[in-house]
Parts: sequence; C-alpha cells; structure tokens
Amino acid sequence: MTETPALDPEDRKIVTLARSARARNGVPEGAAVRDETGRTYVAGTVALDSFKLSALRTAVAMAVASGAKSLEAAAVVTDSGSASEEDLAAVRDLGGPGTPVLVAGPDGTVRATVNAG
Repeated sequence: MTETPALDPEDRKIVTLARSARARNGVPEGAAVRDETGRTYVAGTVALDSFKLSALRTAVAMAVASGAKSLEAAAVVTDSGSASEEDLAAVRDLGGPGTPVLVAGPDGTVRATVNAG
C-alpha cells in the first residue's frame, strides 16, 4: 500500500465517477473501472434481499458484460480503509495482478493505491 499524492487526470476521473455514484445512489460504496480502450464503467453497491454485490465487483461485471478484455485501473470510494480481497480478485481476474486499485474516502481523497495481485 502506498500513499498517492498526485493522480493523473484519467485516474482522477474514475475516482470522481466512483464518488458521484456513491453520493447519487446513497450507497455505502461507489466504484469505477477503466478498460483497455479507456471506457469507464461506474457502479454502486447492490444490496437486495436475495443478492448482494460490492460496488467494485459490480463495476467489473459491467465491464465484462460490455465486452472489456482487460482493465487499466479501478477506483473505489468507501468508508473502509481498503478494498476487500474479493474485490481485488475481481479486478485481478480481468486486469491482472498489476492493475492499480485506488482506494478513496467519501471526500474523494485517495488514501492508498494497491495492486490487484
């Protein structure tokens, strides 16, 4: 885990999209992923009685369902200080172990960047 003092504009964009999804939908987490072509997929936590899925796993699933072959980066906005192992595994499955996952607080401040692997 490393601190991330400055982000490139594309990484800042996925953090902003993740934060917006969280706020707009009033869910515990928001996430966004960027695929190999630069397309982004944004999601919030899914919490139904019969089905629960984190925001990051939902965003990865949306990317896969849309035909993405790989991921360049992922971001999750959460009160938690880290991404879960299940979330990292989903990012790793599509993007590989070196895919960066930006973990940000509700204010959008990136607290850490971890590799999916």
